[in-house]
Amino acid sequence: RIEGKSVPTEFALYQNYPNPFNPVTNIFYLLPEKAKVSLIIYSVAGEMITELVNEEQPAGNYKVKFNGESLGSGVYFYKLTAVTNSGKLDTEIRKMIYLK
Repeated sequence: RIEGKSVPTEFALYQNYPNPFNPVTNIFYLLPEKAKVSLIIYSVAGEMITELVNEEQPAGNYKVKFNGESLGSGVYFYKLTAVTNSGKLDTEIRKMIYLK
């Protein structure tokens, strides 16, 4: 979680930075309210590579570091899913490129 930032008013998943990356990149997202959060990296074939986040998180601004050192060069996707206590579901997917 990024400290010192105000609570966001909407759910958002931003483009990773840097992109293309080698081997580390950062993924940023916003949660307007407490939610059960899942952040998963997928291959271009749709196979799950790793789950970076799987927990309940309070409202806030977040940054997650991803190290793709063990992966081959190519296109990958990251998917953020957030489910609030009231059952509201938000999900977004973005593409990232790993260049060795």
